[in-house]
Amino acid sequence: MIVALVAQVLVVIDISVVNTAMPTIGHDIGLASSDLQWVVTAYLLLSGGCLLLGGRVADLVSRRGVFLTGMALFTAASLYTGFADGAAELIGGRAAQGAAAALMTPAALAVISTTYTGAQRARGLALWGAIGGLGIAAGVALGGVLTTYASWQSIFWINVPIGLAALAAALHVLPADPKDRAGLAQFDVPGAVTGVGSLATLMLTLSRAEQQGWASTQTALGLTVAALLMAVFVVVEKRAGQPLVHPHTWRIRSLVSSTTVMLGVTGLLMAVVFLTSILGQTALGYSPLQSGLAFLPLAAALVVGTYLAAHGSAHLPTRALAAVGLAVIAGGSLVLSRVDAASTYAGGLLPGLCPVGLGAGLVFAAVAGTAMTGIPAGHTGMASGFLMTGHEVGAALGVAAVSAVAGTAGTFTSASGAVEAYARGSVAMTVIALLFGVAAAVWMPAGRADAAQMHLH
Repeated sequence: MIVALVAQVLVVIDISVVNTAMPTIGHDIGLASSDLQWVVTAYLLLSGGCLLLGGRVADLVSRRGVFLTGMALFTAASLYTGFADGAAELIGGRAAQGAAAALMTPAALAVISTTYTGAQRARGLALWGAIGGLGIAAGVALGGVLTTYASWQSIFWINVPIGLAALAAALHVLPADPKDRAGLAQFDVPGAVTGVGSLATLMLTLSRAEQQGWASTQTALGLTVAALLMAVFVVVEKRAGQPLVHPHTWRIRSLVSSTTVMLGVTGLLMAVVFLTSILGQTALGYSPLQSGLAFLPLAAALVVGTYLAAHGSAHLPTRALAAVGLAVIAGGSLVLSRVDAASTYAGGLLPGLCPVGLGAGLVFAAVAGTAMTGIPAGHTGMASGFLMTGHEVGAALGVAAVSAVAGTAGTFTSASGAVEAYARGSVAMTVIALLFGVAAAVWMPAGRADAAQMHLH
């Protein structure tokens, strides 16, 4: 289990670890500020777009084999990215990291779901969900520390010894797969092309929406193409012998509702980290290191939330834990909306960041366990990819949507504009958290596996 959790740590941290290092990276390799977004976008584009593909390959071929392949590629790509001395090498390395993550992540979650049972499985899934949020906050802090005291290259190189150790351990501890695998003979190539194409187009459009404008022709065209490809994907899946996503998947209330809530909470957390990082360095006078360290209490609160969720799940339905967690996030976001240029850390950011972390811990732990309830062993990779696609799309959508709302109130180029924009963005996060809280309370199941899950066989 530890090996699978380590994989999740590496993948999620790499989403946010570059944030505090971006100015340094741009200066050192001569990357224009308008192109810096590709350091993040390339990773999200490949990881979010290919998760369904990676999950299905794990089901058809080998969870163990796909995990080992993904970990090896991720480690090699991290080493390569650290040696990048130009924009093409850096962005290409980040894309390779994302593609490797798309193989490794669903396979690792599928291993936890099929290898363990009872309390041990529940604990593993709760930890998996918590890492999905903890890694985002910890990545910002780690990026600030490494960039300040080592170099920006070290944020990639640190993955190498961890990845090699995880590979060595995985070779010894990961169980062998059953022999009766379908293999790739009937692999759904049309579904892979249209599904990956739709998700990749959506991720790319969302990541560029703030820069190009939500009402721009480029954004409208991108969203239209993504929607059309998804429509074709749905039609293809109904006719495929070995579909990338089984048509009955959409009837699994536990998986679909949990993935939706996962999308929401990841988007909120990423938006908080993104906007607060900019506010700290624009209006509050924080250095990159101080900006990163500011999120450590949020990370600690997230751990506490996970612990409470693990113990509370024995007495409360997971949908109640998720709804309460989102309500707590809403309260923290409302507190953050009151921060101004004169606010101290202890009196301004800290009282808002801690509830956001606590609530996120409750939600991540609740949805990770609920999503995998009752999924047949032969489809755990697909379900894992489905869930983690919500995580990656949420990361891109949350930053894009909240930044768009924040940008209507002011600009982050001045202290006064940053405060105004941050306040508006925080109010938007409050409303979004409450809406997703209602969705969790109404839509997520009380804890019973859905009958539709049995039709996946």
